[in-house]
Amino acid sequence: MNKEVSNQYYLESAPMKKAIFHLSVPMMIGMSVGTVYNVINAYFIGLLHNTGMLTAITLGLPIFTVLMAFGNVFGVGGGTFVTRLAGEKNTEKGKRIAGYTFYASIIAGIVIALLALLAINPLTRLLGADAATFDYTKTYALTMFAGGFAIVLNFALEQLVRAEGASKESMYGIFISTALSLIFDPLFILILGWHVAGAALAMCLANLGSALYYLYYLEKRSENLRGFLKHFRISLQDKLEIYKVGITELLQCAFLIVTTLLLNNYSIQYGDNVVAGFGVALRIVQIPEFLSMGLFLGLIPLFAFNYASRNRARLTSSIKYAFGYIASIAVVFVSLVYVFRGPILHLFSNDNSVISMGIYILAAMLISALFNGFTGLFMSIFQATGQGAQAGIMAVTQGVLYIPVIIVLHHFFGLHGVIWSMTVTEVTTSLLGVILFLGFNRKLRNMASVDDPEGAAPVASV
Repeated sequence: MNKEVSNQYYLESAPMKKAIFHLSVPMMIGMSVGTVYNVINAYFIGLLHNTGMLTAITLGLPIFTVLMAFGNVFGVGGGTFVTRLAGEKNTEKGKRIAGYTFYASIIAGIVIALLALLAINPLTRLLGADAATFDYTKTYALTMFAGGFAIVLNFALEQLVRAEGASKESMYGIFISTALSLIFDPLFILILGWHVAGAALAMCLANLGSALYYLYYLEKRSENLRGFLKHFRISLQDKLEIYKVGITELLQCAFLIVTTLLLNNYSIQYGDNVVAGFGVALRIVQIPEFLSMGLFLGLIPLFAFNYASRNRARLTSSIKYAFGYIASIAVVFVSLVYVFRGPILHLFSNDNSVISMGIYILAAMLISALFNGFTGLFMSIFQATGQGAQAGIMAVTQGVLYIPVIIVLHHFFGLHGVIWSMTVTEVTTSLLGVILFLGFNRKLRNMASVDDPEGAAPVASV
C-alpha cells in the first residue's frame, strides 16, 4: 500500500489506535517543536537583557494571532470541507475548494498588511505600548505585517495538507519553519543587530519556508489535491460552506485579541516585569497545550471524514479515544511543567522580578491548561462536522466572557484578579462545550448510519 492510499486508509478503516497514532503523534511532535519555534525569538531577545524589547514582542503577540486566524479561516473552513468531500468521494470539487483557499489566503494577507501599515501608530498604542516600549513595538509590528502574508498562507496550506490525513507532511513543515527560525533568529537578532525587527523577520521567513514545502506537497504529491492551483472560482454556496466554519477561527481570534489587549493594558499598570512575566509564562504553558492541540488537530480529518461518510460507530470511537488521551496529556504534562517551572523560567530572563512574577502567573495558567484541551476538542468536533453555530457560540463565549471576568476580578482583587481571570474564563468555556456537545450527541443519535441504519449507541458514553 503506497503512502497516498495509506492516508485515506487511516481515515476510513484502520484500527482506531493505529489511526490515532498515525494522525496525531506526528502533529503532537510537530506542535511540540512548534512550541520551541514560538519561544526561540523570545529566548534570543532575552539574551540582549533588554526588558523593553522583551515586552515589545509580548505586546506584539496579537499580530501573529491575527495572521494565523485569517490563515485558519481559509484553512480550517476549506480543509474540513475538503475532507468531507473526500468522505463523499467528490475529490474534483475538493480541488476547487483547495485552489480557492490558496489564492484567497494570499489576497487576505496582502490586504491586512496594507490596512495595518496605514494605521500603524494607533495600532501600536492599541497593543498597549507605552513611551518606553512604543518604538520597539512599532518596529516589530511593521515588520510582522509587511511579511504577514507568509504566515496567513502557511496556516491555510497546513490545514489543507492535514485535510487528507497527511499528518507527517504537516509535521515536516513545522520542522522546516523551526529549523529556519533557529538559523534566522541568531543571525538577525544577534549578529546583524536588528533586534525586534530581526525577530519578526525571522518569523515571517520561517513561515514562508514551510508554506513553500506545503505548496510543493499539495501540488505534486497529494493524492486528492494534485493540480489544485489551476482552480480559483467556486460557487457562493461553497464559499458560505467554507466561511461558516472558518469564521469561528476569526471570531476566536478577535476575542483572543481583546483578551490579550485587556491583559496587556491591565498588567502594564503593575510594571514591565508583570508584562514580561505574562509573556514568558504564556510561552511555557504552550508545552502541554500544544500537545493536546496536536492530538485534536490531528483528528479533525478523522472526525470530518467519518461524519461525511456517515460511519457513526467509527466517529463515536474516535471521540471516546480523544477524550481519554487529552485527559492523560493534561494531567501528566501540566504536572511536569509545574515541577520544573523555576529552571524553565530562568532560560528566558535573569531578572528576579520577572521570574518570581512568572512563577505565580504560570501556576494559574497551568490550571487553565487542564481545561484548554477539552475546549479545543469540542471546537474541533464542531468544526470538522460543519457545526458552525456550536463552534461560533464557543468562540464568542470564550471572548465575551473574559471581558466582564477580568474587569470584575481586577476591581475586587487587583493584580491577582488579572492573573486568574483567564483561568476562570477557560473553565467556564469548557463546561459550555460539554453542554453543546450533549446536544450534538442527540443529533448523532438520530442520524442514520451506513453500517447501522437503525441507529447506533450515542456518543455521550464518552
